[in-house]
Amino acid sequence: MKHRIVVAVTGASGSIYARQLLNKLQAASAQTDQIALVMTTNARTVWETELGTDDYKQLPFKTYTQQDFHAPFASGSGRFDTMIICPCSMGTLGRIATGISNDLITRAADVVLKERRKLICVVRETPYNLMHIKNMLAVTEAGGIICPATPSFYSVPKTLEDVAATVVDRVLDLAGIEQDTFRWGSEEK
Repeated sequence: MKHRIVVAVTGASGSIYARQLLNKLQAASAQTDQIALVMTTNARTVWETELGTDDYKQLPFKTYTQQDFHAPFASGSGRFDTMIICPCSMGTLGRIATGISNDLITRAADVVLKERRKLICVVRETPYNLMHIKNMLAVTEAGGIICPATPSFYSVPKTLEDVAATVVDRVLDLAGIEQDTFRWGSEEK
């Protein structure tokens, strides 16, 4: 079965994760039926600031605005099986945790949770305050997956992109996308 995935990019720092995720999903197109993209205005600003480019404009995915409640994934009947919010701001996480569906991202997350589908929130903040932790708990109890943008180093990454890939590859694993990546106990990547 091919995946139907919604990717949401919020204004949290970590555009390198979003760019790698989208590029890797594009490369894994044989495993997907549809990729839908929602980027906040702040996400675009942060992308351009952190990455020095606006190459998100050339992505081959259908893109929706934050207020487009006619998007197919704004309803459970749209049958998207996975939603990845990468990076996920703590504001977005808090709205999801408390059931506030004030834009397409939070509405889609609400739909994914109510339909018992897969929600992966790649939270990007440090340190966490108590409200962040409580919101992560609430989303986890509702069936979501909290995947902090915390890189690993046992693959001995050589570049910043390699470091970011340790997070993105984990997210893709959680989403059920097959990939060739470093595996613990394997000889090489």
